[in-house]
Amino acid sequence: MEPFLGEIRLFPYTFAPQNWFDCDGSLLPISEYDALYALLGTTYGGDGQTTFALPDMRSRVPVHVGQGLGLQNYTLGLKDGSEQVTLTAPQLPSHTHTMAATTLAANTSTPGNTVELGSLSGDTLYTSDLTGLSSLQVANTMVSANTGGNQPHENCMPSLTVRYCICWNGVYPSQS
Repeated sequence: MEPFLGEIRLFPYTFAPQNWFDCDGSLLPISEYDALYALLGTTYGGDGQTTFALPDMRSRVPVHVGQGLGLQNYTLGLKDGSEQVTLTAPQLPSHTHTMAATTLAANTSTPGNTVELGSLSGDTLYTSDLTGLSSLQVANTMVSANTGGNQPHENCMPSLTVRYCICWNGVYPSQS
């Protein structure tokens, strides 16, 4: 079956087959590829006078046009999403931090996994004697401390790289 002009296919090759271009956002002259321009226009870029652009599928996932239930409207040629994301505090899962303390005298100034708050004794605040621990009722006030490095993280779903190509020499599609 002969491909349609403007058809996009996936190929496992290290090259674009004959009559196909990579979907890499390249600008093409309208004068040389007027039939393909008639189908794509400037949907993917170009000035519409002398050039038009091929779709750029590098590091992209295709999405069908239209609006799914509760989703934004995706128009042809829309680029959306981010390769990296920095989470904000409201995006973190809700969680609590519990505290425990004892009335026993503190015997160390170094916090750790096996010590809890003790009764202040000189310059020490923590105790390794964990007998008589009780939960603390913490006031409903906010205590703030810096956490993390506020660095973006990769936002990439599991993927397999293949080659998206668009046919530039094929059967002109008819509208149904």
